[in-house]
Amino acid sequence: MPLRLVLADDAALIRQALAELLQRAGVEVVAQAGNAPSLVRAVEDNQPDAAIIDIRMPPTQTREGIHAALEIRELFPAVGILLLSTHAQIDDAVELFSATASRVGYLLKDSVSDLDELIDALTRISEGGTVLDSRLVVELLAARRRTDPLHALTPREREVLALMAQGQSNAGIAKTLWITHGAVEKHIKHIFAKLKIPATSDIHRRILAVITFLETR
Repeated sequence: MPLRLVLADDAALIRQALAELLQRAGVEVVAQAGNAPSLVRAVEDNQPDAAIIDIRMPPTQTREGIHAALEIRELFPAVGILLLSTHAQIDDAVELFSATASRVGYLLKDSVSDLDELIDALTRISEGGTVLDSRLVVELLAARRRTDPLHALTPREREVLALMAQGQSNAGIAKTLWITHGAVEKHIKHIFAKLKIPATSDIHRRILAVITFLETR
């Protein structure tokens, strides 16, 4: 059975050209849509295997595609969703992949080098898999590093902080890690500095460090 597809893009010429290419490759484009409401109706009427959705569509040309994708996933969970975007929009990707763990993909338009790659992505999504553009993965990892307050800590400092969170004293940490009491104090001093914890009482700084650790779990 050919792959049945709904195609949504507000640029009619681009949409029609892509539809013709897909149909020549054996994909059945059962409907086309130029905006989010008509896309949702087309999915409801045709129950396709997957939908290709441009993120930016009328009327605001911002996030209509994301909103439509989330609505489709809620109403028609068996329909695969492939978002296409001109730019790597991290928040959109996080929102979509947080809402669903299967039958979903996000590709940048200029990273789809040929039609076979696009059809392969659609097939994987329709069969329950996921597809994520490699450049978006790089952006996501970079964003995580920028927002993770523990990223600056060394592996040993993370171990010390984890033991602090368990309520261990400096002596207990030293015994657990087989290091000296002075080494523990040095690691804790570096932890306070890297987490930008202001100089107050050691007990208060310790609590703030533990809270920071727990908030990242």
